[in-house]
Amino acid sequence: MTDISTSDGAPRKGSLLQQDARTQKRNAAERRFQIYGIIAVSVAVLALIFLLSSIVRNGIGAFSQTFITLDVVLAEDKLDKTGNRDRDEMAKVSTFGYSPLIKAAIEDRIAAEGIEIEGLSKPADLISKQAAADLRDFVLANTDRVGDTVEFKFLASGRIDGYYKGRVTMASAELDRNISPEQLMLADALMEAGALERTFNWDFITAPDASENRPEASGLGVAILGSFYMMIVVLFLALPIGVAASIYLEEFAPKNRLTDLIEVNISNLAAVPSIVFGILGLAIFINFAGLPQSAPIVGGLVLTLMTLPTIIIATRASLKSVPPSIREAALGVGASKMQTVFHHVLPLAAPGILTGTIIGLAQALGETAPLLLIGMVAFVREYPAAPPEGFFDPASALPVQIYNWTTRSDPAFVERASGAIIVLLLFLLMMNLVAIILRRRFERRW
Repeated sequence: MTDISTSDGAPRKGSLLQQDARTQKRNAAERRFQIYGIIAVSVAVLALIFLLSSIVRNGIGAFSQTFITLDVVLAEDKLDKTGNRDRDEMAKVSTFGYSPLIKAAIEDRIAAEGIEIEGLSKPADLISKQAAADLRDFVLANTDRVGDTVEFKFLASGRIDGYYKGRVTMASAELDRNISPEQLMLADALMEAGALERTFNWDFITAPDASENRPEASGLGVAILGSFYMMIVVLFLALPIGVAASIYLEEFAPKNRLTDLIEVNISNLAAVPSIVFGILGLAIFINFAGLPQSAPIVGGLVLTLMTLPTIIIATRASLKSVPPSIREAALGVGASKMQTVFHHVLPLAAPGILTGTIIGLAQALGETAPLLLIGMVAFVREYPAAPPEGFFDPASALPVQIYNWTTRSDPAFVERASGAIIVLLLFLLMMNLVAIILRRRFERRW
């Protein structure tokens, strides 16, 4: 038995193996708090699973597309009336001149398969309006094939593709001026005959954007390349400037009111809404400096300004985490201040610096508001050239492309936007995995 004093100084008898009422109350409160934490984590995980499953369910269809295979007769009397295979002369034939060839090809396929559907009209509407442009590009690249019969895989129209993805039904087709139930029955007949099929759509990753009338031909090619160019600008500007500023403020700068003011402003800049940086970029880089709108160089500069505070704060935190004994030991054996920082402190802080940099880049990759203000919302079909010229060519970006597609009326663009979100999330996941790998690769123990 043990004598235990109460709050008023009077001893009372009890056992250390037996919990009193106050201890039981504290333990119960601790168990409740643990339960609340488990519930909070479970709710967060369920919400994340619901969000990701919703995005995947709505966007996975963008990675597959419906194609129709036809034998097209490249009639010489329509494509090359002079017969000399001069590409410049053949280029004068617009896409309207190729549409009759596609119409004749699908009518021949229907006749060859013996398909008869009462009330069927405009069977060529099953094919995307992009088909004529694709056929024209092929002919201009292969002028010697004029006069031959060539097998082509054309994109099916957005309504036909939506029919096989559940967006379009026979009932909705009766109310839709762009498709009819008879055309859907024709699509089913061609599917049974092997002329219509769904395959993986690489063009969604590599092709440029398309007009509002051709959702099936829209791709992320220009947006991915534009985002890549902007990340190059951010990496080569934000990383050296941010790390150099952090090293100076943490290791060399005197501690006075000026440096205190700078530190406070850096922390404040990290909390400024991103759209403010877009206004700043519009005023300085476009209106004052005269740089072109929709150019990756402008987007990269704006995102650099936005990313710098994040990199500076992360780098300073990494430098502070290095024990003072490392600095004292280096100085004690005769190293200079600069040698101490660059030969000892900086290598030990490298994992945190790399992690902060990649997190800053990932944040910049997903920004939309500042890019909208500098004009990267423009419709762009041409790929930017190789660097450095491509930095000044018009381009788009992944988050802006997602925004563009969500504002269009065709339901197929909603699927495209969800598919683009999947691509963006994969890029962000890869960048965070790289950050984890680099941190573990360069981490040192002391």
